[in-house]
Amino acid sequence: MRFLFVDTSYWVAVLHHHDRLHKRAQKVSASLGRVRLITSEMVLTELLNDFGKRGMTFRQAAVNLIEDIRRNPNLSIVPQSSIQFQEAFVLYARRADKTWSHTDCASFQIMKRGRIAEALTHDRHFEQAGFRALLRD
Repeated sequence: MRFLFVDTSYWVAVLHHHDRLHKRAQKVSASLGRVRLITSEMVLTELLNDFGKRGMTFRQAAVNLIEDIRRNPNLSIVPQSSIQFQEAFVLYARRADKTWSHTDCASFQIMKRGRIAEALTHDRHFEQAGFRALLRD
């Protein structure tokens, strides 16, 4: 089975119909076939932070999406832990030449550990780290 990591930019694009990546995310989603999706609590926190600033309608949409995600048997959420935080922090500190966020670094660690080569994202940082960003193709 094909495993894909799901990043914040994908969740935003799916949820926000006026997002510039919305149609691209729909097209890519329709072409995936049978896959297993992996995301993280850190990614979901980014989504909540982003939509929390957009008003009540968007805030509620983010809440509804995360509730749906949590019930989806084909989607796993990697919990945030102190170990994950520290491992991502070490990568963040080592790669001062990049503009990778701490959440990006945690995502890369999850992908490496899970041998996941592709991500539902438009974030070029994933490509810099050696992964395929499916919303960029």
